[in-house]
Amino acid sequence: MKQLYLDTHILVWLYQDGAARLTPQGARTIEEAEQLLISPMVELELTYLHEIARINCAAATILDSLRRDIGLETCKQPFAAVVGAALTLNWTRDPFDRIIVAQASHRESPLLTADQNIREHYSAAIW
Repeated sequence: MKQLYLDTHILVWLYQDGAARLTPQGARTIEEAEQLLISPMVELELTYLHEIARINCAAATILDSLRRDIGLETCKQPFAAVVGAALTLNWTRDPFDRIIVAQASHRESPLLTADQNIREHYSAAIW
């Protein structure tokens, strides 16, 4: 597998516990991916989660660690193209999920997520 996008909670788990909370398939998929990507929306969601005290670490701390440890990269797709893809994703009202899935789907790439709603609606979701 060439590219793999990671959902927000996957990053938190990787930062906190490594791959311990992932399914065997999820851990294997990360190991086999040539490029690990996130949507810029993931950074915004991490910041939001820190602001409301759902996570204890700042987004920059988590992302800097994972960039160094697993080679995580932020996708550079044009925002207008991602939003265009998100306009068709009417199965969720969560703007974070909508943009994160659109980012992966615009490149026809898999997304590693434990989110059941995403897995039910995005055929390239992996858990």
